Amino acid sequence: MPTHYQIIFCTCPDFETADKIARHLVRAKLAACINILPAVTSVYQWQGQIETAQEQLLLIKSCHRHYSTIEAEIKRLHPYELPEVIAVEIEQGLPDYLKWINSCILPD
Repeated sequence: MPTHYQIIFCTCPDFETADKIARHLVRAKLAACINILPAVTSVYQWQGQIETAQEQLLLIKSCHRHYSTIEAEIKRLHPYELPEVIAVEIEQGLPDYLKWINSCILPD
């Protein structure tokens, strides 16, 4: 069965949190690569109020089989009461890059 690759989005309050989560997931071989995008402005509704926050965005490259573990690790390491953890399937990609993702993460 082919591997179903994903990009998982997660916002963090600061670089230190983003770096800690990214390094943990890569070290644990749950993700092949994580981009940390700085200076993302988030506008959202929280507890009946419109909030604005400067955040860091993680783009986590992994596969479907590791999603549950990644979600649990983010919840464990993240300071937010309700962290953003959203996965989207990678429908197409450079085949050699996708193979590289698979070679960097834990096998089935």
